[in-house]
This record gives sequence, C-alpha cells and structure tokens, in this order.
Amino acid sequence: MDIKQIQDLIRFVSKSGVNEVSIEQENFKITIKTNEAPTYVNASIPAPLAQAAAPQPAALPSVAPAEPVTAVADTSNYITIKSPMIGTFYRSSSPDKPLFVNVGDEISTGSVLCIIEAMKLFNEIESEVSGRIVKVLVDNASPVEYDQPLFLVEPK
Repeated sequence: MDIKQIQDLIRFVSKSGVNEVSIEQENFKITIKTNEAPTYVNASIPAPLAQAAAPQPAALPSVAPAEPVTAVADTSNYITIKSPMIGTFYRSSSPDKPLFVNVGDEISTGSVLCIIEAMKLFNEIESEVSGRIVKVLVDNASPVEYDQPLFLVEPK
C-alpha cells in the first residue's frame, strides 16, 4: 500500500463510523482505530483499496454486536442518583483524601456523594435522598454525561 491509499483508508474509516479496521498482507499490516464509541456495520473495502490490498476483491468480515450475558438484578426498589451536569466524576476531593461514599455507606439528604469537575469548577453533588449506597456506577476520574446514572441507593 502506498501513502495515498492509506490516506484514503483513513478518510473512509473516519466517515464510515467504523471504530477499527485491520488489513493484513504477507509483509504488511495496518490497523486504524478511532476514539469514538464502536459502531457495528457490515462494510466492504472501497474498490481502489481492495485492488491494492489483494489480487481478488476482498471484503471485511461482518461484525455483529455481542449480546452480553449478565444476570439481571432487580433494581426496581432502588433509587438512581444521576449526574446533574457534564464533567469529570471524582469520588474524593483529592487523591490523598478518603472517598466521600462507599458501597454500604448510609447517606442522608444533603450528604456529599462525589465531585463533578466542569470547566475547572469542582461541584459537590449532594444526595437528595436518605438510604444506603448499593452500587457506584462510574469509575473515579471518568467523564460523565448529563443525566448519567452515578449511584444506586436503597431508600430508608
């Protein structure tokens, strides 16, 4: 593959919404990944790239989303505390400080649960319910979206 064909492949990957493409030949291998969330599609290599990649036309393997096999827990009696803003989720005020809450902790209305950093402002997120933390749904220092579930709480 020459540089022009690689550039065409990169453009194709970025426009198609595919998360990753790999092509292997006898003495050549290329993998192109995007930072976007995976999108599963059935696609074929454009004609100019297919001719360069192999003597016969080649197609990318079909990719189907995997069905996760998980036990479904009954969460109907739990209250979900959601993010009130977009930002970065932190479980403590600094790396050397203790976590605001852990699984099993009893919380009351007004208890600080976490901090969400948005535009260099650190916003304390307080509980609007009393109960016990059942599950923390977000990893520390992870980006969160508006209305994204953060905690499951068993109400008192």
